[in-house]
This record gives sequence, structure tokens and C-alpha cells, in this order.
Amino acid sequence: MLQWLPEDVSTFGPQIDSLFYLIYYITAATFIIVTALMVLFLIMYRAREGQRATYTHGNTTLEIVWTIVPAAILIVLSFMSVSTWATVKRSAPESDFELQVTAKQFNWEVVYPGPDRQFGTQDDLKFDNDLHVPVNKVVRIHLLAADVIHSFFLPNLRLKQDAVPGRNILVWFEATKPGKYELPCAELCGFGHSGMRGWLYVHTPEEYKTWADENLTPKPQ
Repeated sequence: MLQWLPEDVSTFGPQIDSLFYLIYYITAATFIIVTALMVLFLIMYRAREGQRATYTHGNTTLEIVWTIVPAAILIVLSFMSVSTWATVKRSAPESDFELQVTAKQFNWEVVYPGPDRQFGTQDDLKFDNDLHVPVNKVVRIHLLAADVIHSFFLPNLRLKQDAVPGRNILVWFEATKPGKYELPCAELCGFGHSGMRGWLYVHTPEEYKTWADENLTPKPQ
């Protein structure tokens, strides 16, 4: 099967992909129909020797049809996308796994809370450009921007959200397959934009525990 999109490893990915392909096929069918009619009309109504052009003020019925049909399609697509939009953007599940990601020119600062489970305290643990999470676990991310608008984009998780200075935006995902997945910035944010790239590492529970023991355990003073 032809794979047009990156592999989906998100719980809400199938809903987004279904909408994408539906819109794509509707657009493709419309393009083919319009192009075929245009070619047909070019042939049917081409200039011919001894034939005068006929002028018309249009067809009211046709104008109503080609206004109502696209409007109806857009309304149906809007209603179909409401539940997906709510799932991804408005109803983040509760979880005990929370991170803070701050977008900067030009890197992602990833913060894991320390034993106090609070961000912005001395026991925070910071990493640049690398997120490590367990598979099949709801991950809640508090998304910040330190300077300009960036865009937090996980193609394989079907997650994209602008990071806006002055705002703390909650996003979430649940990865379904261990692996290493790209985290680019999808918003032109300055001269170093093309190099602003991080990685999401999705581990099995055992692998994540090993990583956490090595990197998140407070070091003895």
C-alpha cells in the first residue's frame, strides 16, 4: 500500500488520517471534474469559421447547484472534524506524566519535573532537543516559547501546535509504537529555523525505566 504520510504511531492518528484522505479524494475528484469540463468546453466552444458566438447571462439553476454542493460538503466536513478536534485540542486526558517544552531560537528545551512534581524549581531536569517517553502512556506537555512563535510538530504523532510567547499551551499524545521520531519546528522562526530539530524517543516500559534511572534520578550531593 502506498504510504503518503509518515507512519502513524498515535492513538488519535487514525481519525486525523481519515479526515485527511477524505478531503484529499474530494479535492482530487473536484480537480478532475473541473479539468475535464474545461477541456470539453474548449473543444465544444472553440472558434469555428462562419459560426458566431452566442452570448448568455448564465444559468440560475447551475449557479445554485455549484454553490450549494460545495457549501454542503464543507458543512459536513466541519461536523465530522468536531469530535477529532475536541479529542486532540480540547480534552487532554489526565496523566501523571507531564513535561514542559520551551521553544527557543533554535532548540527545544525539555524539562522533567523533579521529586516535587513542579516545574520551575531547583530539582527540574533539563535536556536539549530530546524527549524520552514510555509507549502506551498519555504524555501531557506544557508548551512555551521564549522568543518568537515556533511550531511543535510530531509528524508521526499527527500533532502540531504553535508555541506562542506569553502562553502556556497544553498538548498531549499517546504513542503506540517504540521508536525514534523527528521533532522539527514547523514555523519559520529565524535564520536557524532549518536546524531546529529534536527527537522523540518512545521506549518500552523496561527501556524507559532504565533511561529514567540513569538520567532522572537525583545525584547524591
